[in-house]
Amino acid sequence: MILLVRLLFFIFSIFIVTSFTQAQVTTDTTKKNIFLKETFIDSSLVKIANINIMGNKHTKSYIILRETQFKVGDFLQRNKLAEYFKQARTQIYNTNLFIEVNMDSTFLNDSTIQVNVEVKERWYIFPAPQFALIDRSYKEWINTFNADFNRVVYGLNFKHYNFSGRRDQLDITILNGYARNLSFSYSSPYSNSKLTKGFSIAAGITQNREIGYKTSYNNKPLVYKNDGFVRNNYYVGAAYNWRNAFFKTTGISVGINYTIVDDSVVNEKYNPNYFGNEKVKQFIPDFNIGVGFSNTDRNAFPLKGVQYNYGISKRGFGLSGGINNTTLYGGYAKYISHPHNFFSNIKASGILKIPFEQAYINQRALGYNSFKLRGLELYVIDGVAAFNGKYTLSKKLLSFKIPMPFKIKELPYIPFTFFVKAYTDIGYSYIPTQYNTKLNNRFLYTGGVGLDILSLYDLVFKIEYSFNQLRENGLFLQGGGGN
Repeated sequence: MILLVRLLFFIFSIFIVTSFTQAQVTTDTTKKNIFLKETFIDSSLVKIANINIMGNKHTKSYIILRETQFKVGDFLQRNKLAEYFKQARTQIYNTNLFIEVNMDSTFLNDSTIQVNVEVKERWYIFPAPQFALIDRSYKEWINTFNADFNRVVYGLNFKHYNFSGRRDQLDITILNGYARNLSFSYSSPYSNSKLTKGFSIAAGITQNREIGYKTSYNNKPLVYKNDGFVRNNYYVGAAYNWRNAFFKTTGISVGINYTIVDDSVVNEKYNPNYFGNEKVKQFIPDFNIGVGFSNTDRNAFPLKGVQYNYGISKRGFGLSGGINNTTLYGGYAKYISHPHNFFSNIKASGILKIPFEQAYINQRALGYNSFKLRGLELYVIDGVAAFNGKYTLSKKLLSFKIPMPFKIKELPYIPFTFFVKAYTDIGYSYIPTQYNTKLNNRFLYTGGVGLDILSLYDLVFKIEYSFNQLRENGLFLQGGGGN
């Protein structure tokens, strides 16, 4: 146990040191190579007289300029113009506001240039009907519940990804069916005059007809359900963030949940440790401060670059008992481009929760969201200290575009790119003895092969055939982003 804690502490130390070092390198590079001021005349330098932005009908021009490392009046090294433009083009594309970004320069004379930036805007408004599963995966829905269509939610989701042209997002969701959800969120990442600070707000109501009240020894969620809704949750939240370096962001958030569950959930028959106390109504405050760094060729499906994050979150006002919990977390990803269209990525992430005696709702570890092992998607592995490592080797097979049958300026074609891949994952999740399961407190490993299909607006569809150390194997279908 002591070795595990030391290992996690070592991992978090690496995240912090890496963050400081990369931020320092970025700052030094910026000062030395890019923002060269007019302190002397050198034939190897050219001056930016103007930056001409074209194609942005809704997006404010200063939002685009915010993503360039240079500005009017700066001097750039003549032989590195292509390098500067490539980095700026990547940053502008990674705002997820455009389907195309092109950049070049026009020489006005021997030592002065105009930078030309041409963009094609995406569709920003998506009023879309919703049809979703309440289960954690398609595999679980099919295998465990025989693809029961009564276990779905449906409704409408309205998203505007560029509400006022400042990259601000508005999201409204109305869902009904096996669960109900009414939610609203708004985020504005550039709210001050220097475009370095922003905020977000959110509120919503969620009602569930069933909830996982405990995890079985076989690492399956045990579900409680009754007539009507057995869990009602009301929440509000707000966050404040600032971009303290070109690729680095820091955020602080606070949220308040008021949760009510059926009386039976917390009794001896089900789980008296569900909330860590016998109350069925809980006022749950959450606080979080986190740091994120991303310098990749694209956000949704990176093939080259580095990402990392780390932070601390606090639930409850006390230090122990009930819902009180403090969590340290961190993650690191390295994306590497190889010759002949081969790519690889290495990812590692970990969590440490204090104290080790936690309410059931605070014990989530491996098996939730992206913190999981491919091949163990059907299992949940609770824990108070957990680690997950992943390696993927992929090969780009082909890429093509299908023209739209009718003319839409924002959507002239639908792109498709296919990657074949092989992967292996490892993991470990520690939990106190009284909550132990067959997959807790042991080294875990999985592997497999698959096909990733990258399409319109960085949507990714994954077909994966995985196996695990339990000698199980199967086909898994997944959607979303990331690789």
